[in-house]
Amino acid sequence: MSETHRLGVQNRSPLKRAIGPGLLFFLVLGDVIGTGIYALIGSVAGHIGGALWLPFLVAFGVAFLTAFSYLELVGKYPRAAGAALYTQRAFRMPFLTFLVAFAVMSSGITAAAAAARAFAATYLQPFVAWPVLPVAVGFLIVLGLVNFRGVAESVWINMVLTGVELSGLLIVIAIGAYAAAGGQGEPGRLLEFASDGRSVLLSVTAATSLAFFAMVGFEDAVNMAEECRDPARIFPRSLLSGLAAAAVIYGLVTVAASLLVPAELLSAAGSDALLKVVATGAPEFPLKLFAGIGLLAVINSALINMLMASRLLYGMANERILPPLFGTVHPSRRTPWVSILCTTAIAVVLVVAAGEDAVRKLGSTTALLLLCVFTGVNIACLVLRRERVEHAHFRAPPGTPVLGAILCAYLALPGLSGRPAGDYEIALALLGVGVVLWGVNRWWSGRPKPIRNRS
Repeated sequence: MSETHRLGVQNRSPLKRAIGPGLLFFLVLGDVIGTGIYALIGSVAGHIGGALWLPFLVAFGVAFLTAFSYLELVGKYPRAAGAALYTQRAFRMPFLTFLVAFAVMSSGITAAAAAARAFAATYLQPFVAWPVLPVAVGFLIVLGLVNFRGVAESVWINMVLTGVELSGLLIVIAIGAYAAAGGQGEPGRLLEFASDGRSVLLSVTAATSLAFFAMVGFEDAVNMAEECRDPARIFPRSLLSGLAAAAVIYGLVTVAASLLVPAELLSAAGSDALLKVVATGAPEFPLKLFAGIGLLAVINSALINMLMASRLLYGMANERILPPLFGTVHPSRRTPWVSILCTTAIAVVLVVAAGEDAVRKLGSTTALLLLCVFTGVNIACLVLRRERVEHAHFRAPPGTPVLGAILCAYLALPGLSGRPAGDYEIALALLGVGVVLWGVNRWWSGRPKPIRNRS
């Protein structure tokens, strides 16, 4: 059996092609808008200062370069396997393919854990002041139970939730515009950089490497390729327009935040930064309304990421690259309960171990893992250009895969990116768990099978 077949690549998809360009646009926008922008503005401000818009602008530039590579690859291979498929086709190295798939799965777990902490420490507090850690752990357990019960997802539901999340950001933009028109705010802050002894370049790269978490998610849309009508035609416009819309929204939100609140106060507020902006620009605005929108944003992000992580672990077990135990399906619920239990347990451990700075640490680790994956996707795009396909497809502009690979690697490398060492420790620990599981599976599959007594 070929490796491409083992990854589930088939010429004819059994899935219904129900997604058109409009739904795909909202799917991309909904994947990007979520926990990152709602929870990490304060942490990014701590790295960069008042020029908060700059790292988000740079991060979107890097995301666009990688999006071009994804568009070329999804046009050539419109299958629901994403980065793992492209890695396998380009390099034919099962262990490398496994590492890429496990890194994507781990990024989903760290993103959900960051969302759980933001849920408990930030957006739930205006309603009930419960202890943060028990609530965050309980939140993840409830997500696991929902995941176990089975969730029938729909892109139409995604559109509704995207509208709710978008409304919160538009409120921040409107408050910023209203306050600025009334003479409130300091435009000079937009060009201020944090003076913490680092060079401007290192401050920008450190902030960008964290801000990148706020726009990851668009690659999830690639896994919907088999359910899109004519993906080679509609993906380029929908993906690029969705990213562009998110970039404009994030730019306006970060400008509003810097105008109204000094960077040191945004940094001190942490994941409460957007609530601080709303309270400063419009003291009469009901904070509970904005907190409710934030709750929906982080719940949606966390649930989507945990669904993705558990199904990816289940899929790797079915492909026999992880122990078959993780492929166990509950007889009545028909959900991969062992994979759900495992991913939920890992998320709980991460929330407990990361401590009070969990949102920043886990958000930064998510960005680190995906920057490594994106580096591989850009390289795979270059390698796979020697493969020809019969149908027409998008081709990335000259030089963008090379530049994308260089910038993604730069933002992921220690020392150059200004990223704290703790982020690498979490990422390496997660990948270490994966390598152990890979080794266990190799050992188990290589054991001689017992000979049954047929007498």
